[in-house]
Amino acid sequence: MMKIIDNFLDRITMYRLVLYGLTGLIIIAILFAFLGILPYSPGGIIFSASFILFISLITNGVFSKVFEAPTGVESVYISALILTLIVSPFRSTQDLPLLFWAPVLAMASKYIVAINRKHLFNPVAIALVLTALWLRFPANWWVGTTVMMPFVVLLGILIVRKIRHEDLVVSFLFAAFLTEWFFTLLHGGSVVSDSTILLFHSSLLFFAFIMLTEPFTTPPTRGLRIFYGGITGFLFSPHIHLGSLYSTPELALVIGNLFSYLVSPKMKLYLHPQEIIHYGSDSIDFVFAPITGRIDFAPGQYMEWTLPHEDTDSRGNRRYFTIASSPTEDSVHLGIKFYQQGSSFKKALLAMNGKSTIVAGNLAGDFTLPKEVKTKLVFIAGGIGITPFRSMIKYCIDKHEERPIILLYANKVVSEIAYQNIFEQAKKIGIKTVYTLTDVHAVPKDWEGKTGRISADMIKEVVPDFMERIFYLSGPHPMVTGYEETLRGMGVPASHIRADFFPGYV
Repeated sequence: MMKIIDNFLDRITMYRLVLYGLTGLIIIAILFAFLGILPYSPGGIIFSASFILFISLITNGVFSKVFEAPTGVESVYISALILTLIVSPFRSTQDLPLLFWAPVLAMASKYIVAINRKHLFNPVAIALVLTALWLRFPANWWVGTTVMMPFVVLLGILIVRKIRHEDLVVSFLFAAFLTEWFFTLLHGGSVVSDSTILLFHSSLLFFAFIMLTEPFTTPPTRGLRIFYGGITGFLFSPHIHLGSLYSTPELALVIGNLFSYLVSPKMKLYLHPQEIIHYGSDSIDFVFAPITGRIDFAPGQYMEWTLPHEDTDSRGNRRYFTIASSPTEDSVHLGIKFYQQGSSFKKALLAMNGKSTIVAGNLAGDFTLPKEVKTKLVFIAGGIGITPFRSMIKYCIDKHEERPIILLYANKVVSEIAYQNIFEQAKKIGIKTVYTLTDVHAVPKDWEGKTGRISADMIKEVVPDFMERIFYLSGPHPMVTGYEETLRGMGVPASHIRADFFPGYV
């Protein structure tokens, strides 16, 4: 079952998953309202969704032109749908000020409350904080009901599985329940009763799965994400207050966003294409020149790339790609796999010229070199999954770091081997590369590498001291899962296996 789910998730972007999931929640809510299960009119929900979406699109379009900033249209739809599920559905004209100002402020915050074109706050959260303080219209988070919970949980599990941020959600839930239990016992209440209300009759799960995981306001590494989740979970409790100002879910998230901003990279880069290098029939190395300065990152990290283009397909205009270049280089490399039924995003990439611009932001990732240079490592890559290793090895070359690294690199045929010149240079600092070709019928006569898929026997032969090493795995999700099973079968402990979150395959 998990393989079926992972295959589905590998073929959809995170934004489209959230977009389709939120749309599904609203359709379910309309159905439940029609059946009388929810205390709202179907027409009220439909009107709210339509009105909020219309105002969001108009406002975003205006601010986008004024600030001359590209934007992902999916984020506009997502913010509008989230507002629809949080702000009480339309009942009378008295609801119109909130239905109008909430989307206006949400869209405006992306451009106005931003530093170096990176917005500070979750747009929906800051909009709800402002409308509550200004209009005195608090959000009621009506999606947080028992009947909606199973569908929220289902969507939430898919989102967390897609973005690999289980640590963030778990730390938030742990802190939220711990804080609630503390105040419940302090006031002599029932822990079971309050926990039931928190879980089944509040915004807790929708907030954790949908709001908290918003990528632009999430810290870049695991440790910081856990701390961020803990802070926000603590502030989520309505018992927390400063004078007469009591905490709300949206206020908790805004404060958490401030912490995230302080500890996160703040750059947003604009780049022009320099060169395109083909490897085989379907792998391409794109080389970009930054317009707005250098990128400060750790080798192996990834960024979100936005490429506005016409006729955007269902997978949108944003992707996450690992940076294949080293921070020591002036240019930026992206290694990307292409398929016959390529997305409009990748077709737009191929169509870029010297005047085209692509935007990079939201730097993140823990798949980086250990601080101790003497740590023995094995890199295992399949196809274009080599990109983080190209970044790491190029960095070692430029910094003259002699690390005990063995790279096992699998490709179907010789022509698909990418960045071979880098790995040849790495021999000078003691880094060993072993190539293997999986298409045994297309192996050249003078081939000196291995043949066949990377197996336990191959690993044992090439890496006799494998039990002393840390394994780094990168490639398509099914391939990485297969490598993990192989290594566990060899007795390699889980603490010695690190798998890359490689979202660039969609």
